[in-house]
Amino acid sequence: MSLQTVLSKIINEIKNLFTHIPAELQQAVHIGVVVTENLKNFVNSQEVDILTTIIPGNIDNTLVAILRTGLPKVLTELKLVDSTYNLTDPEQITIAAIKVLQDMDGDIKNAFLHNIAILVAQITSDGKLTWSDGVYILEWYYQNKFKS
Repeated sequence: MSLQTVLSKIINEIKNLFTHIPAELQQAVHIGVVVTENLKNFVNSQEVDILTTIIPGNIDNTLVAILRTGLPKVLTELKLVDSTYNLTDPEQITIAAIKVLQDMDGDIKNAFLHNIAILVAQITSDGKLTWSDGVYILEWYYQNKFKS
């Protein structure tokens, strides 16, 4: 069996899994991808509320509040913001993390963005999405639903 055949089977299984997971987990995966894509594409501007810019406007206010608190924690835990900066404002933490991401290259940046997407999806799913499921589902969703 060729590698292409194996990969096609895996992709089909993930697609099948995604269509059968609860709607709130599908929404969490979507939010994880959108927030991370917005973070990736954000043009750094001190005049803009960064968190409002990168968090999708069409999601529940409760999820917005969770993301405004949770995203800076994720960025700090991933060591994108040095704890010696003593930053406490979520906006400033996010700005500092974006500057670090902007200086990264290729696969390293992609790895951090992928991790951010999974962690954001976990936050918005209230922990119902496991890390291992998130790894596969978010990558499939990004490649097959979001980009297409």
